[in-house]
Amino acid sequence: MRKKRIDTVHAEKKCAGTIIKEYLIITLGALLIALEVHIFEIPNGFTIGGVSGIGIALGKLIGFGTANIIALLNILLLIIGFIFLGRSCGIRTIFCSLVYSVFLKLFDIIMPIEKPLTDEPLLELCCVIILTAIGSGLVFHYEATSGGTDIIAMILKKYTPLDVGKALLCVDFLVSISAFLVFNVKIGLISVVGVFVRGFLIDVVVENFNSCKYFTIITEKPEEIKKFVLEDLSRGATLLRAEGAYTGSEKTIMYTVCRRFEARRLQKTVHEIDPSAFTIITTSSEIIGSGFRHI
Repeated sequence: MRKKRIDTVHAEKKCAGTIIKEYLIITLGALLIALEVHIFEIPNGFTIGGVSGIGIALGKLIGFGTANIIALLNILLLIIGFIFLGRSCGIRTIFCSLVYSVFLKLFDIIMPIEKPLTDEPLLELCCVIILTAIGSGLVFHYEATSGGTDIIAMILKKYTPLDVGKALLCVDFLVSISAFLVFNVKIGLISVVGVFVRGFLIDVVVENFNSCKYFTIITEKPEEIKKFVLEDLSRGATLLRAEGAYTGSEKTIMYTVCRRFEARRLQKTVHEIDPSAFTIITTSSEIIGSGFRHI
């Protein structure tokens, strides 16, 4: 009974630690997105989609503060997100969009920027794409959004075969067209190119976060390797008895999966325990199940 209580406490601590870690990473993602919007998007007039793109275009037209427009549009889309994406994603999205709006307003106060940092718009566009892709990738990985049109993209991902990057591409392409009307052809073309590159780059970032390593280990020392997998990596494994076709000796085939950062440890340990082990390592784009991603 006592052991069961201790296990429950450990599980609760682990769960709390995981939640805190997820929200810290979501905060980092929101910080990167707010940073690129304030430093690069607004001064250059880039409208590469999102509520920030709409806010930049409307801010130019009506002269109302861009940060205020973004905050108002986010509130409207947050309500839509709660309806279609559910409570869990809705709470994370509210947190992320609030943090994003606070960062944006804070940057506007402590370091106002009136003009582009350089006279190279393509260079600044590259900074926008990189920061947005990393920031959005961090946020999307934990089933959250930064608000705005990201919510619409997540809804499309949920109800259509589109992955998140391509869904965002479809939504933001329409927003980027406004740059032709509000600014000029040069800014419009740059915005459209930025939308396409960012959409595909976000998919790359998200897939890299989800990718895992799948091990097929053929060994004569399965017990020691199994102990390492179960106790040190806290992963599961499947064992099959087999016979070597050439030698006729009895062997064990072990199947296990782990995160990318754990793969190197497992590979090294298998070699130390059984130098003659035959190890096949493949990359999986996604693992669904206990200890990995849940539907």
